Amino acid sequence: MKPLQRKQVTWHSPADIARWLVQKYGEAGFAWLDGDGSTLGRWGVLAADPLEQYVCRGLPGAAGAANPFSVLDRLGPGYWCGWLSYEAAAWLEPKNPWRTDSMATLWIARYDPVLRLDIKERKLWIEGSDRQRFQVMDDWLTRLSQSHSDRYQPGTKSAKLFGIDPMSWQWDNDTANFINGVSRLRQLISAGDLFQANLTACCHTELPETPPSMLDIFLRLRRCCPAPFAGLIVASGEAADESVLSASPERFLHLDPDGHVETRPIKGTRPRHINPERDADLAADLICSLKDRSENIMIVDLLRNDLGRVCRPGSIQVSQLLGLESYPQVHHLTSVVEGRLASSYSWVDLLRACWPGGSITGAPKLRACRRLQELESMPRGPYCGSLLLRDWDGSLDSNILIRSLFRKGSSLRVHAGCGIIADSEPNVELQELCWKLEPLLQALA
Repeated sequence: MKPLQRKQVTWHSPADIARWLVQKYGEAGFAWLDGDGSTLGRWGVLAADPLEQYVCRGLPGAAGAANPFSVLDRLGPGYWCGWLSYEAAAWLEPKNPWRTDSMATLWIARYDPVLRLDIKERKLWIEGSDRQRFQVMDDWLTRLSQSHSDRYQPGTKSAKLFGIDPMSWQWDNDTANFINGVSRLRQLISAGDLFQANLTACCHTELPETPPSMLDIFLRLRRCCPAPFAGLIVASGEAADESVLSASPERFLHLDPDGHVETRPIKGTRPRHINPERDADLAADLICSLKDRSENIMIVDLLRNDLGRVCRPGSIQVSQLLGLESYPQVHHLTSVVEGRLASSYSWVDLLRACWPGGSITGAPKLRACRRLQELESMPRGPYCGSLLLRDWDGSLDSNILIRSLFRKGSSLRVHAGCGIIADSEPNVELQELCWKLEPLLQALA
């Protein structure tokens, strides 16, 4: 790869830059890896007009299907981002049953240059290795900096209604089926079949005849639900009618150039409350909940085992156990597991070892995936998969695609899930499901 150029330029808000990029290059191929300005969500990246891209669809044995992990293995140097769907696990465990989703199993593209933002310090850089494209981007930003007339102003659709009727959302797995699923999992847990499983449900709606742009929807989502591992990917090429819009608070895997690995599983949720005393009570209830603590600890053990498949012996440690993290809509219990990748393994090997994430499957993982396949009414697709970022220096960052919206054609869908253990109460789990869905649906109302 040619030497990387990096130049600091005049700061503009991420929303301004996003609108300008879409106006210049179109929405197809647009990528925005966003943060909330916190320590974890300090950095963001905006990019458009990808140089190359790869799409994988289908399960093993299907005509034309390609192994997404093999495609990732073959990626050359550069800046890559995209998504990997939950059902990519079929290529790792083909004996387990899996469903085919309508959205791509893998969509990933290479960008050059990209715009990197320090959201906390309000600083902006152009980064790239293609000198000609770098200069075009630099000249373009300079012209925009000299003009204030093009600065982005939210339109009426962003400020008020998108034309999506809140009552138009339809459940693919209704509440009665979800409650029955919780009861069935409790029976299986009591019988020793498994210890925990993350049962999910999905609802969908049709976009209006004149739909808002994916960028407009994401701008509304980030205002209502800011999150450290958020992002928007609007695919192009063979997947041009597909988009992922995420307000995820959960990091899946981070790998730095020195081989340090971090994962941050979330288990345990309570809603926020406008009354400070009530809000503090909800946080305290979460911290003291034996049920939520046991869920979290089980997943920590699972991830320690997953990382142990590719990390140096003795390097794995739990640097945070059951820490309280609070976001505008919910409180969470988050743990942090770290390790050091063995020199004989790559970033793709790390993905293989940990895919899909333990926090959104259960324990034991493969048994949980099998039972969830039996109880859930449809494939998950990108939900519970990841937004992936492979940086110029070969480092990896990825989220767990929870608190996310998914567009296929004119259809928009959203999922949510709950960790089920032996003492889960079906109606309480249903209530938690609604806590998680409500902010996303309200963002579009």
